[in-house]
Amino acid sequence: MTSYDVARVAGVSQSAVSRAFRPGLSVSAKTKDKVMKAAKKLNYKPNAIARMLITQRSGMVAVIISSISNLIYPELLSRITDQLSSRDVRVLLFTLDEKEQLAELLDQIWTFQVDGVIALTAHFDHEDIARFEEHNIPVVLYNRQVPDHPANTVCVDHEQGLKQLVDLLVAGGNRRFLVLSGPTESDVANERRIIALRHLSRHGIDEVPVAYGDFSYQSGKDCFARWMKDHDAPDAVICSNDTMAIGCIDEARDGQGLKVPEELSVTGFDGIHAAFWTGYDLTTVRQPVNQMAKAAVDILMERVENPTVPPEKRVLAGSLFKGSSARS
Repeated sequence: MTSYDVARVAGVSQSAVSRAFRPGLSVSAKTKDKVMKAAKKLNYKPNAIARMLITQRSGMVAVIISSISNLIYPELLSRITDQLSSRDVRVLLFTLDEKEQLAELLDQIWTFQVDGVIALTAHFDHEDIARFEEHNIPVVLYNRQVPDHPANTVCVDHEQGLKQLVDLLVAGGNRRFLVLSGPTESDVANERRIIALRHLSRHGIDEVPVAYGDFSYQSGKDCFARWMKDHDAPDAVICSNDTMAIGCIDEARDGQGLKVPEELSVTGFDGIHAAFWTGYDLTTVRQPVNQMAKAAVDILMERVENPTVPPEKRVLAGSLFKGSSARS
């Protein structure tokens, strides 16, 4: 059975049948009811492959994500999937942890003829963006930018958020700091580390030590434990993300016998659900995940519809959450 058969039985046009099966397209409730009844009677199901041949679109968007245990990714992926599903677009998920794997991964993505790509992880340079342009596939980068290149990006305002965190910690009497950074190959980790150190320097706090993890809970625990083997406890630890901050808090309390925040202030960044659990009540900067996911999908789909639209960068402000994990 085809959409033309459904149209004949329902007494409507074939285009009305197509609109009835595509979310977001205009069709009256009465017409949609006729179409659905006819489709049920004929046991009709839309053929995605046939639609692709007609529209010259796959109806799929690739999302590049890291397999590293960062609890912001599942929440973000869920929001992006919801936004795309509302437009009748499906997600193809690709994992990437090392920059060296990007070229091979992109070769895989091209074979699926996706309509676009949203990159939640990986460092992109001019050559990488050029490959997307060669294949006429739009890409939106999440919380990362390509220096001196007008790529499509959606970012939280790291500058504003980290300034607020540093000012809050300094106002609370914290003077000796440790920064727990994510990996050096991460654009997000590098940006957050550099900004945090710059704002500490603004307060006359220089030569701040840095320990490097991989954004995971275990790396937060391990980094702080290694530091404490040879050093006294700092006044405050600024962590690259909430997951590392939670690991740091657990190590401070259970492994080092420190009271948080009386003896150690700990801050994170992202605003994951676990950060607000009673046992942590983390001082952090909450990313506006819903708005950022919507912005990423809006920017991407606008360029799927019209490839001539110029690149766009959107920076959204995070919100400072003053939890009980830091003296302020």
